[in-house]
Amino acid sequence: MSQKILIIDDEKSIRLSLAGILSDEGFEAICVESAEEGLAKIDEERISLALLDIWMPGMDGMEALKHIKESNPHLPVIMISGHGTIETAVQATKMGAYDFIEKPPSYEKIVLSVNNALHLAQLEKENLILKQKTTSKPGLTGNSQVIREVLGQIERVAPTDAWVLIRGEHGTGKEVVAQSIHRLSNCSNRPMIEINCAAIPEELIESELFGHEKGAFTGAANSRKGKFDLADGGMLFLDEIGDMSLKTQAKILRILQEQKFERVGGGKTISVSVRVLAATNKDLEKEIELGSFRADLFWRLNVVPIHVPPLRERLEDIPDLVTFFLKEFNKKGFGEKEFSPEALGTMQNHSWPGNVRELRNFIERAVIMSSEPVISEGVVSSLLHPTMHVSAGLGGGKSIDKFKLMNFKDAKKQFEREYLEARLQENKGNISQTAEQIGLERSHLHKKLKTYEID
Repeated sequence: MSQKILIIDDEKSIRLSLAGILSDEGFEAICVESAEEGLAKIDEERISLALLDIWMPGMDGMEALKHIKESNPHLPVIMISGHGTIETAVQATKMGAYDFIEKPPSYEKIVLSVNNALHLAQLEKENLILKQKTTSKPGLTGNSQVIREVLGQIERVAPTDAWVLIRGEHGTGKEVVAQSIHRLSNCSNRPMIEINCAAIPEELIESELFGHEKGAFTGAANSRKGKFDLADGGMLFLDEIGDMSLKTQAKILRILQEQKFERVGGGKTISVSVRVLAATNKDLEKEIELGSFRADLFWRLNVVPIHVPPLRERLEDIPDLVTFFLKEFNKKGFGEKEFSPEALGTMQNHSWPGNVRELRNFIERAVIMSSEPVISEGVVSSLLHPTMHVSAGLGGGKSIDKFKLMNFKDAKKQFEREYLEARLQENKGNISQTAEQIGLERSHLHKKLKTYEID
């Protein structure tokens, strides 16, 4: 598919001349005669580069350049003008223009500038993708039967266009599965756009997903593309899909079915082509029965379901996971450390309610707290099963004896409340840090704090 070059110029002769040059070079030229039309085309089409005149009736090129760079910062723009000055050229460059060409433009100058700008844009895109791949989590670690089955599912579904619903408990590695599918997919040359549905306030999630027009709500000083727009031609990962409101679910369903949407505060229909991956830790069938999740949305997302097993169902993978995480933490300057066979055995007998995330946090804690190069079974046991005390600041060292007169359910609630209060105090009220420390999703910790009315 040829790249689309947008020509914005009020002079018909210039538009025709530029369109002819670009067509001869194999590009698809799209011509408009005003900045307003040009901005609309950029919203509607997947434009690779814009040639923008400076002096036009209505909105001039400099104002249009400002709008383009606010909503599409990576779109290369070449300014053209018959009345240019050095000051104007410098200003345009500072505002993000790639080049400044005087009219009448020469064939060689236009072709060279366009090709160089597109080459630079491609390098920037490749750098972004490389950065995403570098910072993304590695693939699933382990050689258990259940993990081999998951890896097999990933290898089979990744090269297709099928949508995938990734399910599993907190900390099992659902995001890792999504990143693995993206790496092996046909759209791996484009970034995977991610959004955590549980981390965005309900009143803002529509704007995040669909984008908004200038003035759509208080604080919307400029138009902005949403995640669906940014993922056009690539992949969108909707994490914690089960935490979306029913209202947003209805809008998502329409987009998934039609691949069309309107931005918040806008009436223009925008078409996209997006492959969707979704993930949830919730029992969506139960949520459907409770009326909090739409059945039609579930069936639309659940084309290929992948279940990521909890760590307690793949305990034989713990040695491989320990080796992997030790390499990571040993690079942080704590010295070369390892676990004794007895320590590994103790770890394999633990249930790991926080799954792989809890295991990772535990290994980091053990590496930091152990002064010996070989981490013993005693150290592991003391860290896995500490004496049940809360910090003195929350009651002066209350012991487990206080739970003797309670039934199991009440004792569990009481301990959980005091445990969360103690961890929050350790982290000075930082919820994100506390969630990471105890191996819970931030949204799940929020719900726990709300349940126990902990400020």
